[in-house]
Amino acid sequence: MDLGIHDRHAIVCASSRGLGRACAAALAREGVHVTLNGRDPASLNDAVEAIAADHGVTVTGVEGDIADEATQEALLAACPEPDILVNNNGGPPPGRFADWDRDAWIGALDANMLAPLAMIRAVLDGMCERGFGRIVNITSAMVKTPLSPMGLSTGARTGLTSVSKALSRDVARANVTINNLLPERIDTARQRGMAELHAKLADISIEEAYDAMKASIAAGRLGRPEEFGDACAFLCSAQAGFISGQNIQLDGGSYAGLF
Repeated sequence: MDLGIHDRHAIVCASSRGLGRACAAALAREGVHVTLNGRDPASLNDAVEAIAADHGVTVTGVEGDIADEATQEALLAACPEPDILVNNNGGPPPGRFADWDRDAWIGALDANMLAPLAMIRAVLDGMCERGFGRIVNITSAMVKTPLSPMGLSTGARTGLTSVSKALSRDVARANVTINNLLPERIDTARQRGMAELHAKLADISIEEAYDAMKASIAAGRLGRPEEFGDACAFLCSAQAGFISGQNIQLDGGSYAGLF
């Protein structure tokens, strides 16, 4: 299927590795020129070079933490009129509610709510004026099935979800959509870290921790990053103009609820 976004321009935040990189690669495969972002220069350069070589599009890298205003400004300077914005950032680590002070909460809000909202605010009017815009926020399955150890992530990302839902209704007439992708158990480095933590706490091997993760998924396996990237690319497509304000779970069919 031709997604109708060839020669469009995209900003993909936190895209030097993991889910962000998978989304950037999927968009580049469709002919989208992508501006990447990451904190580690080696990983960022590797992603820029690999995606450019694989797909023959213009790929630009902007180093820095997306939660920093200077990084946001640099991304917008590199891609001043994006047609597509993919918001992403690493989530805070799991922990205990009793241990989270004000600084911990503010850090989570800055990284996983306020930074993506700042990026949306910066690009939304231009998208509406040009009559095309696709915004995808990578959040978490925890938005719909919260667990207390992930409270920092859940709190911040639920706030982003609520604001995005409200905004999506305001801009739908301009052919601008805002959707959220909710991953669970995708096989990335972050998932590896979660497996290592589980193995340590449960005094089991990494392999056993991975087996337990797979067993918790209805599909019986972890998700692949490229599956996630393809879902993102479709939400950014011309064909997806009638899909907005949605929370789409990529969890191998594991969510037990209806909504």
